[in-house]
Amino acid sequence: MTRAALLVCPTSGRGRAARVAGSVAARLRTAVDSLDLHVASSARGTAELARRAVADGVDVLVVLGGDGGAHLGVQACAGTSTALAVVPAGTGNDLATALGTTSVEDVVRALCAGRRRSLDLGRVGGGRWFATVLCAGFDSAVNERANAMRWPAGPRRYDLTILAELAALRPGPLVVETERDRLELDALMVAVGNTTSYGGGIPVCPDADVTDGLLDVTVVSAAPRRALLRVLPTLRTGRHVDHPAVRTLRARSVKLIGPAWVAYADGERLHGLPVEVECRPRALTAVAHA
Repeated sequence: MTRAALLVCPTSGRGRAARVAGSVAARLRTAVDSLDLHVASSARGTAELARRAVADGVDVLVVLGGDGGAHLGVQACAGTSTALAVVPAGTGNDLATALGTTSVEDVVRALCAGRRRSLDLGRVGGGRWFATVLCAGFDSAVNERANAMRWPAGPRRYDLTILAELAALRPGPLVVETERDRLELDALMVAVGNTTSYGGGIPVCPDADVTDGLLDVTVVSAAPRRALLRVLPTLRTGRHVDHPAVRTLRARSVKLIGPAWVAYADGERLHGLPVEVECRPRALTAVAHA
């Protein structure tokens, strides 16, 4: 018998999650034995409902929302026997893409087939979990600007904010420490990837593997704007790692020290540097179609 809870983040996708909640619940009920519906009016309420559902022993927590809602679901499910499923209804939907669940139909098929994956997670300072990418520098500034925008929706929002942030771009002295390496350089950004992509499908850490027990690190060092403008088109293909200004590392733990940059994880604001991150192998069970 499969007990599931559907957690609706009603503001995701400018209200899309609320509009489709009824039809999503109806489809999910064809794949599970029981389904409880939870709707929260705030991020704090979403986190509390997710925690209560997991504490109540549900087999599957289904989040209907974007990466913000998925991030809260990760906090509740990490280290437990409850599997996380994500029905995408937000702007970026990077975790849903990584799981191969790009629609409720994908989730239903995965539930019916009993498809589960044990995934690694990143953990920040022994506290907050993240499933996709932690970033700081240029890319976190893009996140700050994108989160303040109401238009456009989807990946196009990130494309526009990237161009806008280029005008204010300034490098800063960054230190990247891992268990084997130490980099000291003037940098523009750093990304620590558990999965490959952020920002609605940008493969910033194109070789990241969510099951290898390691985090991939991409560092972009200081470079002229002209050079960066040539790099930008390659971000969508992952070829940016071939540019001389880009360094890549792979590590179990990463410490970032440096400028007054704000770190983001799963698209959610954390705090300023320094930040310490470690990979926790197989910390999450997920319903995956891929």
